[in-house]
Amino acid sequence: MPPTRETPLTELPGVGPQRAKKLEKLGLRTLGDVLNHLPQRYEDRRECCALKDAPQDRACCVSAMVAETPRVSYIRRGLSLVKVKAVDGTATVHITFFNQDYIREVMGRGESFIFFGIVERQGNLLSMTNPVFEREGAARTTGLIMPVYPLTAGISNNLLAGLTRRAVDDCLDGLPEALPAQVRKEHKLCQTQFARKNIHYPADFEQLAVARRRLVFEELFVLTCGLAQLKKRRTAGEGRVMEGTPEEFSALLPFVPTGAQRRAMEDIAADLRSGKAMNRLVQGDVGSGKTAVAAFGAWAAAKNGVQCALMAPTELLAEQHARTMGALLSPAGVRVALLTGGVKGKEKKTLLSALAAGEIDLVVGTHALFSQGVEYRELGLVIADEQHRFGVAQRSALVEKGGAVPPHVMVMSATPIPRTLALIIYGDLDVSVMDEMPPGRTPVATFLVGEDKRQRMYGFVRKQVREGRQVYIVCPSVEENAGRWEDGPGMDLKAVTAYAGELQEKVFPDLRVGFVHGKLKSKEKEAVMASFAGGALDVLVSTTVIEVGVDVPNASLMVVENAERFGLSQLHQLRGRVGRGKHQSFCVLVTASRSGTARERLRALCATNDGFQIAEEDLRLRGPGDFFGKRQHGLPQLKVADFAADMELLKEARSAAEELIAADPELKKPAHRLLKKKVRELFEENGALFS
Repeated sequence: MPPTRETPLTELPGVGPQRAKKLEKLGLRTLGDVLNHLPQRYEDRRECCALKDAPQDRACCVSAMVAETPRVSYIRRGLSLVKVKAVDGTATVHITFFNQDYIREVMGRGESFIFFGIVERQGNLLSMTNPVFEREGAARTTGLIMPVYPLTAGISNNLLAGLTRRAVDDCLDGLPEALPAQVRKEHKLCQTQFARKNIHYPADFEQLAVARRRLVFEELFVLTCGLAQLKKRRTAGEGRVMEGTPEEFSALLPFVPTGAQRRAMEDIAADLRSGKAMNRLVQGDVGSGKTAVAAFGAWAAAKNGVQCALMAPTELLAEQHARTMGALLSPAGVRVALLTGGVKGKEKKTLLSALAAGEIDLVVGTHALFSQGVEYRELGLVIADEQHRFGVAQRSALVEKGGAVPPHVMVMSATPIPRTLALIIYGDLDVSVMDEMPPGRTPVATFLVGEDKRQRMYGFVRKQVREGRQVYIVCPSVEENAGRWEDGPGMDLKAVTAYAGELQEKVFPDLRVGFVHGKLKSKEKEAVMASFAGGALDVLVSTTVIEVGVDVPNASLMVVENAERFGLSQLHQLRGRVGRGKHQSFCVLVTASRSGTARERLRALCATNDGFQIAEEDLRLRGPGDFFGKRQHGLPQLKVADFAADMELLKEARSAAEELIAADPELKKPAHRLLKKKVRELFEENGALFS
């Protein structure tokens, strides 16, 4: 019986239990999984050259005969060389293989092989190193456009190529078509069988482009259908009607809200009294005053007799929010509490009891807010800060604590998202953009310096401290790495613990230097940050744990080491930690990189303080892959589409999806059955619940 898409890989030749475990790490259990495991790039192995005509700057195939029996030599323990001499009638090539002793048994004198690699020239001598090779007449991985797949330890590209070849040969018949025929016709998309075959083994790059366009469109179309459905369900869902006006709340504030803050509060107030469940993103640049807007939501919840939970991504930020919210809301009688992993024992028991009894109006915390055993009397509003750091599943878990009537949801982000990318990232939310800064905030002056200016930079740190200010120095790494101080500054990634010690001992022995990073225990971090905020430290060496939320008005200088290692949006976040007081503030980006692209990115940051403009530039220069760090935004992971490269297709797919959802909101028509199944699978893998 021929294999099918459901056939387990363990039933195929060459896939034993150990290899199957390794394939599982790639999410591959069946031939159907293999069919969906897409190449990350391709090698053009179609060109076959005579040795004398082989190009020097790119790999090609050469057909050559082994002229002598391969020779093995052992250089040292763990390193062997196999040398092969081959000829093709136009020239001789000397081929070297590292640690591949078996080649002596495989290649016999007089036998012909296809070799794929770069032919290097030194005078008249031609050589190749570790080329791919196959016996002539039995080629399966040469003479074609070869897919190169994402791999894991113990799984070779040749093994995966063999499995995908099997999947393409045996599993394409009857492959279900998720896209409705009308959508395919209107957008000139190929059939799914053609797309799957040619994304793995295209006859040429034109067919690859046709296949990729279909798969990108489908991926974005399915994603947008799901987001549109989520949005429709949320806006259709009943919500508690809650009263309270921005004018009433503003009377409690020790400052006059900006126009942007007032507009965001009015949006929220309208949502709360609409009778529908609110799902709103409040997006504003660093320092635009989102905390006051969140406080308005918490105040409105308390005023209407329900509870509010504010979820922050780190204990440090949760603690700061609890202090700020307490100061703003306690005078109005709002009872504020803090719940993090650091709250234990009797204190935790008392807090949980008060929360369940409704004796706490606003609870601020981390993921502990939705852990088992945490019960609310009536949860009416959920606020998630730095939304992109929480997965869909985490937000859903907290929302479920609301019981029969779902709570209103407000998410906040200080990471400006490019407007183009926001189409998809926040497709299921209503958006309020805060594009105005509170008065009196002086823009931070930003400078890019190389290693040759390091001593001047240290002098500037001293100058700031002499004037009574404080300094952040941010590094990309925590532990000491291979580099030593003696190798010279900038030779390695700056590591917080080692660098803080070096600065204290050798550079600033007369200053008070501390350090903080995410691996410290919560109480240790809190103690260090309290020391810095209280003025007991002059210089704080840190990782990006201080990226969001930490507010020290006296800090006037942000130094970022190895600045090329960070995204522009992340650097903009770090820069936002200074410039919060009355003094002129500075950001110094230090890099040893000579890369033109890296320097262009960093110069873009020096040129503007507009977070949205920076985000657009970050997307243009880096693409979205690094935009959110390690997939922290919680959306389904895209396998084919690239937001930067496929923006026009994204708009096309989004428009088509919205049109279809408007006509068939629940995808109930028979023609949409497979599409509905695909939407459900995509989102449920990532924690969003579809009924």
